[in-house]
Amino acid sequence: MRRKTENIAEEMAVSHLRQAGLRPTRQRGALAKLLFAEGHRHLTAEALHAEAVSAGIKVSLATVYNTLHQFTEAGLLRQVVVDATRSYFDTNTGDHQHFYCEDDARLIDIPPSDLSVAGVPHPPTGMHVSRVDVVVRVRRAAARHS
Repeated sequence: MRRKTENIAEEMAVSHLRQAGLRPTRQRGALAKLLFAEGHRHLTAEALHAEAVSAGIKVSLATVYNTLHQFTEAGLLRQVVVDATRSYFDTNTGDHQHFYCEDDARLIDIPPSDLSVAGVPHPPTGMHVSRVDVVVRVRRAAARHS
């Protein structure tokens, strides 16, 4: 039964790649399977690389980075930059924003209905706003002592 479930997950990953216009190489298929098998989530390249190594997939960190950027270009992922040294890749490409938990370096989706962005400036002539990214930084509140 487990083998059948794995085959279905692999077929879905390959289908995802083909629909996005990407050739389903062995490494792309394996990484897509890891990315999309568990529903929406946020991952760094390093976290995906660790998952791949743990799953016995032989892939370099550079290949993981390249693949994530290819998936982003193809519209399969959304890149969320939280600072100059950290980017996350989001499997939910729909319209939403994020909380960034500084205490544990984690992203949490903000439902679209919970945040509205007003006053977006008109773009320069010949351009259009493709997306607005809002990252709300949060950290645990200090415990209050009575």
